[in-house]
Amino acid sequence: MYIVTAREMQTMDRRTIEEIGIPGQVLMENAARGAVDIFLNTFPGALDKKIGVMAGRGNNGGDGFVMARYLAQWGAKVTVFLLTEAQKLQGDALSNWNLLFPCGVETVCVPDSQAFKAATRRLIHQNIWIDAILGTGLKSEVKGYFKDAIVFLNQSGKPIFAVDLPSGLDADTGQPLGSCIHARATATFAFAKTGHVLYPGADLSGAVSVVDIGIPATVSHDPSPGQRLITAQEVCRLIMERPSDTHKGRTGHLLVVAGSPGKAGAAAMCASAAMRAGAGLVTLGVPQGLLPVLMEKSTEVMTMAFPETPEGALSDAGADAILSFLKEGKRCLALGPGIGTAPQTKRLVHRLIAESPVPLVLDADALNLLAEDTGILTQAPSPVILTPHPGELSRLTGLPTTAIQADRIGTARRFAKKWRVHLILKGAATVTAIPDGTVAVNASGNPGMASGGMGDVLTGLIAGLIVQGYGPAAACKIGVFLHGAAADAASREIGPVGYLAGNVAQFVPSVFKLLLELKNSHLDHRPHSFITLLPRLGEAV
Repeated sequence: MYIVTAREMQTMDRRTIEEIGIPGQVLMENAARGAVDIFLNTFPGALDKKIGVMAGRGNNGGDGFVMARYLAQWGAKVTVFLLTEAQKLQGDALSNWNLLFPCGVETVCVPDSQAFKAATRRLIHQNIWIDAILGTGLKSEVKGYFKDAIVFLNQSGKPIFAVDLPSGLDADTGQPLGSCIHARATATFAFAKTGHVLYPGADLSGAVSVVDIGIPATVSHDPSPGQRLITAQEVCRLIMERPSDTHKGRTGHLLVVAGSPGKAGAAAMCASAAMRAGAGLVTLGVPQGLLPVLMEKSTEVMTMAFPETPEGALSDAGADAILSFLKEGKRCLALGPGIGTAPQTKRLVHRLIAESPVPLVLDADALNLLAEDTGILTQAPSPVILTPHPGELSRLTGLPTTAIQADRIGTARRFAKKWRVHLILKGAATVTAIPDGTVAVNASGNPGMASGGMGDVLTGLIAGLIVQGYGPAAACKIGVFLHGAAADAASREIGPVGYLAGNVAQFVPSVFKLLLELKNSHLDHRPHSFITLLPRLGEAV
């Protein structure tokens, strides 16, 4: 499912109107009619309530005007409160404003704070609010009178339905621009915006539904938007079904190089998760001193010892042996969980990046060691996948974590393009950026994942998919969705807090089963007036 930036959406609107010849008023009509359907689905008893539409002067306000007209036609008690003077309206917004009075819709102009205060009695008696104040074009902080109106709606205690985007939300980053509407639900038009799926925008938008307003495919696919939302349906298009005569030699052999004293669990979880993802064979390479522990702990995984430092960490003295082992039919190297940051380990990591004959998945301490010389990525002969959390990406880029979190898509995209790597920026709404600059935002997962070991499991899942024949981009998208969806299953079955990374790995096969059932089901492919985003696999199925 495509998600778009504000500029991409504006370009599509302009091309549809100017090149295709569909009038803007037709698009506005389609948008509002679909939004009313969603509104009535969200609030089944709304027609018996007092509905207030808080509208600005732009096209967002115009969409609100058309919604008001349709709701009144259905018998609703609807009042439009215009936060400007009617004389300042233009274009399609003005045309639809002029239709309100003939259609019996009550209107109140509140162009300033004094007028707003005078209308307070009427404002406080509305039961449901439709937010049509500001749209996707907002880029500066909301101040003054509009800020007061947003604060009023949020503090009213009444449910709010946002038109296209909650007023005050940055459509591209999901960050509030000063004050921002906190909506119960949002009807957005043509495509979801990136701000709807990135946090905190995802929380501020509530349940997001996408209305088909009639943008032709010749416009929306040429060029295609640079972002997609990873949903169950998206993953179903990527996953492969195994032939009946599949054997472990076909499903690939992974080498995991991980572990150090006190961090043996990270190595074990990574290797086990790769098996859960379907890898045929996994060899876990660890420092010599950890071999007895991991031989006992890792039942289905083969183990191999490599030279260690006096402190028990992996040493670069084992680089030749690792590289030689990789050339013996291995398909991927997972590197980093729990390896520590000793100087000898750093030299090992850098050499493996520069010489690995197979794709690498780097996590944890491998990322911290890479941060000391990111230029080594230019020497990598094989695809490299990095899986940092914001703190690790901060070390890789030199940017503060606050800057990274304020522009997750942009930061990930720039790094992936600069270093020609696949980058997975972990966190709520995990972002996957690939070297050509396209980005995918994950829709699965939940807050219970905020515990140790989750990253080790993700690394194993992605590496386990690569050895089965998935390309790096597909492995990243499938891996992050599986990771989050398995955590969603753990949250439902065990509880929202306190399930472990190992529990998440255990739920991966059942999620795969659901995905295959969804892939093979006879889905209804007829067009619909709107699509509600379904972030949870169970809901999608």
